[in-house]
Parts: sequence; structure tokens; C-alpha cells
Amino acid sequence: MNQITAFRIAGCIGALGVILGAFGAHGLKDTLSVNGTTQTWQTAAHYHLIHAVVLLVLAGTNPFPSKSFHMIVSGVLLFSGSLYLLAITQVHWLGAITPLGGICLILGWILLIRR
Repeated sequence: MNQITAFRIAGCIGALGVILGAFGAHGLKDTLSVNGTTQTWQTAAHYHLIHAVVLLVLAGTNPFPSKSFHMIVSGVLLFSGSLYLLAITQVHWLGAITPLGGICLILGWILLIRR
């Protein structure tokens, strides 16, 4: 993966984080309230947006830390993605996927230490 592609991925993930955060706060406000999962959605959006910024920084790093970048992308998809789905579907087994995403996020950070 080259840095331009990495910037594009980071931009898409960041835009999606803003869209999903706003959608949860406005479009899904009643559903999340009834489900009692507003905090779950907010946690997903929080981690999503923080790591979108991290991806943007990594995309501009030379040499490009591709292993960290890939781990963090995977972590956002698994961690935040499972929480978003859990919040709207209340399918509780999705909560078992969330820690896998957290592990990917942690590994992404650790891989930066080992550069």
C-alpha cells in the first residue's frame, strides 16, 4: 500500500466516523434510547474518530508503518463496527467480537513501539 492509498483510507474512515456519530446522535437517537445503547454507540464513535486521526498521522509517516496501519484499520472495523451493530440490533454475541478489535488496536500501537 502506498501513502496516497493510506491517506484515502484514513479519510474514508474519518468521514464515516463523523457520519455514524451524527447519525447516532440524531437519526438513531430514539432507537438507541429505547435500546439503552446510546453509550455503546458513543464509545464506538469515540474510538472510531480517535483512530481515524491516528491513521491519518500514520499515512504521512515515513517510512510508512503498514503493519500498524493495517492493525488499526482492522481494529476500528472490528471494535467500533461490532459496537455499532450491537447498539442497533441488540444481538449480544456481537459483543464477543469487540475485544478482538481492541486487541487489533493495541497491537497497532505496540507495533509502532517496535519500529
